[in-house]
Amino acid sequence: MQTKENWNRMWAFIILCLLGLSVCQANGEGNSTQMHYVKLIIEESAIDNITKILKPFDYKNILVDNLKKTTLCQTVSAGTVCSCMPDFRWSNEVCQSQKCCGNNDCTFANIPAPMCVSNNSVAVTGSIYLKGVDYQNCLKEKYSKEFQQCNDKLLKEVKTVFSTLTGFDILTIKKYRLGSIIADFEMIIAYSFKQQDLIKALQLLSENLSASLNLVTTGFVHLYMTPSPVCSSCTPSLICTLQEDLNTPPVWQLKRTDGVFVIFNGTESEVTSAPAVTSVGLNTKISERWEGEYSCTYTQKLNSYTITHKASGVMDIALLPDIHITTVPEFPRCRRGSDFVNVRVNCVIGSNSKENYTVTWKGKNIFTDIIPSGVYSGETIVSCDEPKDGRKPQLTCNFKNICDEHQNATIEVNIIYENDSFCPAEGDWRDTKANYTAYLKCPNAAGQRQRKCSAGKWGAVVEHCVNLDVNLALQQANIVDVGLGSKDQNAANVFSLLGNITNNTKAINSYANMNAAVQVLISLSQKSISIVEESAVDDFLESSSNLLEPSLKESWTLNTGKSNSLLADSYLNSVEKLIQKTNKNYEIKKNNLEVAASICTEGSKCNNTVFDVTVNLNSPSPGSVKTAGFKELQNYFPEEKDFEPNSIVVSTTITTTASEQLESVNVNINFQLLKPRPRNVRIKCVSWDNNTRSWSEEGCEWKGSSEESLCTCTHLSSFAILMSRYPTEINGLTDVTYVGLSISVVSLVITMVIELTVWSAVVKTIGSYLRHTVHMHISLCLLIANCCFLASSNPKLLTEMWCKISVLLKHFCYLSMFFWMLCLSSMLLHKTVFPFHQTSKKAYMRFFLFLGYVCPLLIVVITFLGYNGGAKDVYFSSDTCWLRYSGLMKGSIHTFVIPVGIIVFFNVFSMLVVIMKLLDHPINTDKSNETENEKKAAITALRSVILLTPIFGVTWIFGFAVMVLDLTIGTVAFVVNYVFTLLNAFQGLFILLTTCLGDKLTREALLNRLRKNDSASTTDSSTKLDSTWKQ
Repeated sequence: MQTKENWNRMWAFIILCLLGLSVCQANGEGNSTQMHYVKLIIEESAIDNITKILKPFDYKNILVDNLKKTTLCQTVSAGTVCSCMPDFRWSNEVCQSQKCCGNNDCTFANIPAPMCVSNNSVAVTGSIYLKGVDYQNCLKEKYSKEFQQCNDKLLKEVKTVFSTLTGFDILTIKKYRLGSIIADFEMIIAYSFKQQDLIKALQLLSENLSASLNLVTTGFVHLYMTPSPVCSSCTPSLICTLQEDLNTPPVWQLKRTDGVFVIFNGTESEVTSAPAVTSVGLNTKISERWEGEYSCTYTQKLNSYTITHKASGVMDIALLPDIHITTVPEFPRCRRGSDFVNVRVNCVIGSNSKENYTVTWKGKNIFTDIIPSGVYSGETIVSCDEPKDGRKPQLTCNFKNICDEHQNATIEVNIIYENDSFCPAEGDWRDTKANYTAYLKCPNAAGQRQRKCSAGKWGAVVEHCVNLDVNLALQQANIVDVGLGSKDQNAANVFSLLGNITNNTKAINSYANMNAAVQVLISLSQKSISIVEESAVDDFLESSSNLLEPSLKESWTLNTGKSNSLLADSYLNSVEKLIQKTNKNYEIKKNNLEVAASICTEGSKCNNTVFDVTVNLNSPSPGSVKTAGFKELQNYFPEEKDFEPNSIVVSTTITTTASEQLESVNVNINFQLLKPRPRNVRIKCVSWDNNTRSWSEEGCEWKGSSEESLCTCTHLSSFAILMSRYPTEINGLTDVTYVGLSISVVSLVITMVIELTVWSAVVKTIGSYLRHTVHMHISLCLLIANCCFLASSNPKLLTEMWCKISVLLKHFCYLSMFFWMLCLSSMLLHKTVFPFHQTSKKAYMRFFLFLGYVCPLLIVVITFLGYNGGAKDVYFSSDTCWLRYSGLMKGSIHTFVIPVGIIVFFNVFSMLVVIMKLLDHPINTDKSNETENEKKAAITALRSVILLTPIFGVTWIFGFAVMVLDLTIGTVAFVVNYVFTLLNAFQGLFILLTTCLGDKLTREALLNRLRKNDSASTTDSSTKLDSTWKQ
């Protein structure tokens, strides 16, 4: 009975085969399998009988099993309606080509109805990489005999192995390629199989063919996802399951029109994995960037083959648009005699949107309803009667997507009524209501232009136009960590894009572009990324350096022309953070940015150098010390009233785990000054305070004029040097100078008058003649010099020519004064040392005139010609109207200082010789008179010093101390300056006191002259009185 039943089943199956289509038949060693697909057209009532017959049976060692119905079809007027049986679905090809997916009913017109496949069926695509020459004929013409033989041979070898897999169905070699010999094939396995069986088959095939294989399977992994379309308010999830655990990590990918992205954990996605299951959850309001084809893959790589198990599915998202609503015109104008005005409203959404929205319109305080016209546009009529309640017309557009989700935008219509003030149309700008701002879209750029209308007058155009490439870089920077692609690689791509953009400075030569470029750096600095690849580090530093190009200086300023310190602050902070994210410990140099890094061991000193600025760090904690130098950046920070930047900005950071020890850090920074520090100009060592957004001296100290470029700080930050715009001033010193010079001028005039008055009485000898002649010339030169000094006391009020003339006169007169002093001291020395040597008065005068006027004149002329013909700020300083001092032995001032120094030295020497001669008296053995003699000698020496010091110019010794001591050192320099000013400003007074009033002969002659005049006056008066009485 059983045999008869088997015969019936066998014949039934044979009949089915004869009636159907044999798709594939393969014979292999051992458990070889074959699949048969049959299409039957029968009455619906016979389906149950066929189902009963389709049961497994064994006939002569051939096992026939898995006899199942897959597809049920019915002919209708529109074609053929088919549905899949339970546990069956439409194949991927049908899903993609006919849009019939899963087990939904589908209608097929004009094409044969396909059959459903098992939910567990597996499609395999692969490539066999053949070695040797055994299959080289497979590269010949497709219809040649050699090709047919080679193809059949290879097909048999492959089928022999793969047919051992349970459910083996179809295997087709699609084509052959070069690259040795590569055979691309496709295979269908109707039912699930074990991974180990596939691996054994691959190992066997690899050994038989001496080949390597790459396989991609579809169906071994199953993807379950939220049905499309996914509403924008949803947080969809995707789950991939496997038939068995493969002990390999999954990879999730999203394929869009603009590329393929690997999905990672990010701000908008969460990837989780467990044995035989993995999932992706989108944990934010979904956006269009998550729309596309998702796939999860498991890849196993062994020596001679690679297996990739893949499942994929498409997610369509019902998006809601970003709406930009405008009216045309922006400010509708009611002209005289008009009762109404037409208004057009436009609701603009993204140009790439493919959603089919339902748009409705709504208006308030309008005369007629909004009539749709065009794509997302409408028209209405608004009354020209100004409402008494002040309510403006409002227009609203509402967008509804397929999920019945809504998004709307509303705009108020600002009407220019008949009596309203407005700015008339000008160029691209249309009529604009007073006290409102008009907006225009930037041409070929992102952003808007705006222009304010104030009291009927147009203001300046303010542009917020951002280069499209810069805007793209900013958009990509904002989403580097959402989960689409590796955030480190995404950041590297943004740096590459930004580097290419900033290489063309014309693309970012506006404040809006500079601000957007800095925003890119800010956005990336706030992400938890690592800049590891060398190319990414180079792109980052190159783009950051490009932003500091001197040609872009105007791009750092607002339209007001003022520097935006917030932009510079943001740039500095973001670049500092990004440098910390790099893993480079070597020096990198760019045009405007240099980075140096070193590893600091515990207790050691680390040195980094950027742009010749040396940073020495002494920290007890080990770590990586990174120093960055920024050119030009100092110009974009806020300026202090009395100080200006005089160095580049240098930033130093350290990466260490012992952060609590950073409080004891010691940093020495040896800057390179951008311009030399003038004498007596104070320098501040400062660091940038992120809290106050200003420079701060806290924790930093300047090492003084002896090491004018050295700063010492006790914390890490961004450092710079600020230099005072003006020299340090000593309180009251200017007043003392002017008072002293004024008194000196009067005193010198009096001195010369006295000399002329008593001249005949005091010049009775050659020595006295010469001495009083020298006094007159000294007084005359000092008088002229002091008058020039007072006349040029405010250089800002003088023209360049008058300033130059005053410098020449002062240079000559002061030098001439000292040379006449030299004449006096040399004569006195000669008389003292050689008392019996007689020289004629004419010889002395010829020598004195040459030394007193010709020598200083030669010095002045040579100096004038040697310093660019007396050029401004070369020969003289326009700020002081005096000779320039540029440093030790530098500047025209030394043509004055050196001769004066030699003369003063000689005068002091002469004075000492004279004093020693005065003290050279015979030794008195009388002890009773010894003390009195010593007192007389001391008085004589003191009197000589007092009398000779002013006329010999000895007080100018303090002038050398003034040159050597910088006012920035403090009290000592102040005291020296006060002493020098007091002694030399009043030098004319001291000359009057010592040469005229202090000289006994001159004093007596003056008194005699005064008595004589007084006596003559008295006699004359008495004579007149007697005459009167007699009359």
